[in-house]
Amino acid sequence: MLVGDGIGKTIITGSKSVGGGTTTFRSATVAVVGDGFIAQDITFRNTARAANHQAVALRSGSDLSVFYRCSFEGYQDTLYVYSDRQFYRECDIYGTVDFIFGNAAVVFQNCNLYARNPPNKVNTITAQGRSDPNQNTGISIHNSRVTAASDLSPVQSSVKTYLGRPWKQYSRTVFMKSYLDSLINGEGWLEWSGNFALSSLYYGEYMNTGPGSSIANRVKWLGYHVITSASQASQFTVANFIAGNSWLPATSLPFISGL
Repeated sequence: MLVGDGIGKTIITGSKSVGGGTTTFRSATVAVVGDGFIAQDITFRNTARAANHQAVALRSGSDLSVFYRCSFEGYQDTLYVYSDRQFYRECDIYGTVDFIFGNAAVVFQNCNLYARNPPNKVNTITAQGRSDPNQNTGISIHNSRVTAASDLSPVQSSVKTYLGRPWKQYSRTVFMKSYLDSLINGEGWLEWSGNFALSSLYYGEYMNTGPGSSIANRVKWLGYHVITSASQASQFTVANFIAGNSWLPATSLPFISGL
């Protein structure tokens, strides 16, 4: 367990990046691999600027890992949710391109996602990496807020920000009961490369609010779903998606098990 004095008070910082000559995997300021890791009240930061491309602030391959009241600050590939079951509660995540990515089974709850000003005028919040339809992995963003960071707000109209794009063939991401601000492009989601994965991915939206939540002009891909039933949405809750009721109570940290 790693406990700090609060976001912006306890800061772990690094600057490795693909542009600086390392790999995405090895660029992480902090990497966690042991099961059951917990971090609380810490800022994890990668100071490599957007021009240096992939630069990870934190990589977690820790099964049953929890991050509570933490901040993850970077640009491209900020938070690498690499593998296994993970839970993020009341966290702040900042980035530009694919800034939450990987192939964990992960729920973000009561979190703030802040899109920054990207060099190429396109942001993608998620890039989920499920490569096999039998994997029970995906990114679930629940009861959270998606807004522009202070550097994006003044130029927001010149930047296209999307909820995600399919890094791998069976990419799976849902946004549920979250506030999507006006920065979100009307189409909602972006292609990775041509028609790649558009029929095999699973992207869902359920009862979101805010000016960016309108589904009127969303993509028409076979793999895109407007979730209308609570039973369908419940597949992506803490209780069902990461079996949270069996392990989160032991952490004594707050969580909502259902919708």
